[in-house]
Amino acid sequence: MTETLRPPTAAKERSLQFVRYVRWSDFSLVPVILVLMVIGYIVSPVFLTSTNLINVVQQSSELSLLVLGQALILICGRMDLSLESTIGIAPVIAMWLVLPTHGGRFAGLGLLPVWTAIPVCLLTGLLIGGVNGFLMLKLRVNGFIATLGMLTMLRGLHIGITEGKSITDVPESFRYLGKTDWLGAPAAVWICLTLFAVGGCALAWFRHGRALYAIGGNPEAARAAGIRVDRITWIVLAVGGLLAAFAGVLYTGHYGSVAATQGNGWIFQVFAAAVIGGISLKGGRGTLFGALTGVLTLQLVVNVMTLGGVPALWNQFLNGAIIIVALVISRFASGEKQD
Repeated sequence: MTETLRPPTAAKERSLQFVRYVRWSDFSLVPVILVLMVIGYIVSPVFLTSTNLINVVQQSSELSLLVLGQALILICGRMDLSLESTIGIAPVIAMWLVLPTHGGRFAGLGLLPVWTAIPVCLLTGLLIGGVNGFLMLKLRVNGFIATLGMLTMLRGLHIGITEGKSITDVPESFRYLGKTDWLGAPAAVWICLTLFAVGGCALAWFRHGRALYAIGGNPEAARAAGIRVDRITWIVLAVGGLLAAFAGVLYTGHYGSVAATQGNGWIFQVFAAAVIGGISLKGGRGTLFGALTGVLTLQLVVNVMTLGGVPALWNQFLNGAIIIVALVISRFASGEKQD
């Protein structure tokens, strides 16, 4: 008797879909991370201590949220340079609106109660991302130039409001998320891991998540398939701004202040982490797990250099070199020309 072929169950179909989603190239940085850990231990026995490793993942948490937002935008075939200024201006606007007009180093407007500081910060990031989407999708402005202009404008607004000074009167809600520990690790780390897991599941299993790859790969074909390209892209840009603002909350709470230069130069690290993590600059390729390993790789390199006595002044040079090497490897590994 011949056995009747049964259609796969829903659970089996999800498992098969997950297998198709995961590629071995997504784990390409895992051996690099292991090698860096061995090198770090050789350079300094302090490297493998819990204090140092927790410090590394804590410093990775704020950057990883920017990389998460940028990865989603890049997969969708767009880019946002203004994320590095959003991490600074969003907390500044929140402080400006909730802090009193006198009695502190920074004079706010006192228009809103202090408990609204985090919601206002997140709403600011969401609004910035929404404006970027309006410029790109409705006015059809070049995305690179539009977000570069937004970056510059927001940086100037940041300096103008703060008069170039740091804000140290941080609400307790910011401090809690930046400094508290959950289960022996910083709360920021758990929050970031949760957001990456949610984003990864959405890209793998949800229709709108998978649509990002279709939009980034071929927007016209996606539009012909019934995907609302502009609406989804707009939402992704807004979510990117929201994540950058949330990174501002964690960073401000961690250090207890909003620095006048908060976020300066971060966009280079964001692109470096995304590129070495396998996110395609042309859209339609990459995973959030790869982006996360890119963040860890960068932070481990910096940590090993610091423990080895290399001046921090060389960090920017290293980030640029990593981007170039990653682009060259990606170019020959994919066989595609990068315009």
